[in-house]
Formats: sequence, C-alpha cells, structure tokens
Amino acid sequence: MLIAGHGTRDDAGAEAFPALLRELGRRHPGLPVGGGFVEPFRPPLGNAVTGLVEHGVRRFVVVPLAWETAGRAVADVEAALDRVRERHPEVSYGRGRPPGPQPALLNLLERRVEEALGSSAPRAPGDRAEVTVLLVGHGSTDPEANAEVHRAARLLWEGRGYAGVETAFVSSAAPDVPSGLDRCVRLGARRIVVLPYFPLDGGPADRVRQQTEGWSAARPEIEVRSADVIGPEPELLDLIVERYREALEGDPHMHRDSHDSTVPGGTPPGGGNSPGLPRRPHVRPDDDGYDGHDHHHWGHTHSHAH
Repeated sequence: MLIAGHGTRDDAGAEAFPALLRELGRRHPGLPVGGGFVEPFRPPLGNAVTGLVEHGVRRFVVVPLAWETAGRAVADVEAALDRVRERHPEVSYGRGRPPGPQPALLNLLERRVEEALGSSAPRAPGDRAEVTVLLVGHGSTDPEANAEVHRAARLLWEGRGYAGVETAFVSSAAPDVPSGLDRCVRLGARRIVVLPYFPLDGGPADRVRQQTEGWSAARPEIEVRSADVIGPEPELLDLIVERYREALEGDPHMHRDSHDSTVPGGTPPGGGNSPGLPRRPHVRPDDDGYDGHDHHHWGHTHSHAH
C-alpha cells in the first residue's frame, strides 16, 4: 500500500504524515506500507517506492490521502507516478479510491465538533439547534475538488440536528474563512464551530485557526470554537485500508490501473490534460513552498452545504 500525501514544508505536517504511516503499519503488521509526497516536498513518493522495491515489492496499490475522486489532484499523483515509473519500469500500480466522507469518517467529524464544544458525550439532535458548523477545506481552482467539500458538508448536516453546515476554504476558492464566518452570522448563527476538513495537522490547519481567532477577536458577541483536524484516528486508517482492499479485490468503483491515462468517456484523470499528452501537475500560487517556479504539486478539495 502506497499512500500519496499532500506535501508541506510545515514541521507539524511533515511529522504527522510518517506518524500516520507508522500507525497503519502497527495496526496491520503483515501489510507493506509506504508513502510520500508529490514533489517538491519530502519525503518524495519515489523514495518510498524505491525502498519497497528493494524489499521485493513489485505491485502497488496507491491510495491518495485526499478527498477528491477526480481533477488536478489526481493528475498530480499520476504525474508523480509517471516519474517513478521511469526509474522503476518493472513496477505496476493499481489505484484505490480516496477515503471520502463515509459514515465512519462523518461520525469522526461529528466527534470533533462535540470535542470543540466541550462535550464528553454526543448531544441529541435537538440540543444542536443553535450550533452552526463551518467546514473548511484546502480550496482548489478545480471545481470538482471544491464540490467534494460541499458534498461532505451536506452529509454531515443530514440528520445531526445542526442549525447548518456551511463551507469555506483556506486558499484558492471562495469563501475564505472570515467570509464563511460572516455568512454563518448572516444566516443567524450565534454559536459556530470551525471544523477543518483536513486529514492531518499542518500549515493549512494553522492558517484556519489563525483566521478564526482573528475574526473572533473582532466579534466577541459570537461564540466561535475551533475543532481539531481528523488526524490518524482508527476511522481514517480503517477507511484507507478498505480502499486498498477494494482495489485488490477489483471493486467496480476503484480507479483503473494507472498505466491507462484515460477513464470511461474519454476524460483524462486530470480533467484538463489530454490523454495523448504528458500529465501536468497543478500548482497553486498560495500553496506552502511555492516559489514561482513550475514545481510538481498535489492539489486539494473542498465545499459547502446548508
């Protein structure tokens, strides 16, 4: 199992990713697990492949640590695998689906909201009528990626009794966190939980907290709480392994093998790259570590709901 993570130069983010890999290995001791980041971040995905190849691994199932099922983020991972394949032509890859807002993950997000509110036990839906959740994603110039956050927001709202679940993004898409909080207030919110929709801690989560604190300091009449990121919790780890096993067993929802650059209907996995052309990774100017050059970078997701 090869985990393709979003890179960061932030120390907390860089430490959180190998911690997730270690926990996966601990929970599944018989499963070879590796992972890395899309360049220019370290450790690069290619190093993980090289290490596992040296131990005899020749086939990988790649599970992206992101939420979107298509778009530029997927294309960036594919571009990274193309570069790795040049060094290791004997290796083949299958692709697992991203984790996605499955019931267990939604329950974990619900728990993060309760923790932020200081509750040791889940509230009944009727006790949440004054709580509005602002689900914050990374943000992308790819509308499909942003739509995945909107989808997660809607699923989180359904049946849980919150006054609403709105969405915001930390970069590259509107609304940003302060604008998202303003929208919550316009909709009547007086108690808001800002919930980062990130698998791991790091720079983007820090920016969400800073923006939340800045907005809250100027609006003391509104109660605003900051929730934790998802983190390497059993629910996320089990979902990653489930995606891996789906790919091994040929689940009909899994992506096609990465040797094939097309998908049914003739749409390339990057959404905008033609099947006959090399895949080009997407770079956002406000991503961590972007210096204005054409680095390879893995994109993001995000959305919104009432």
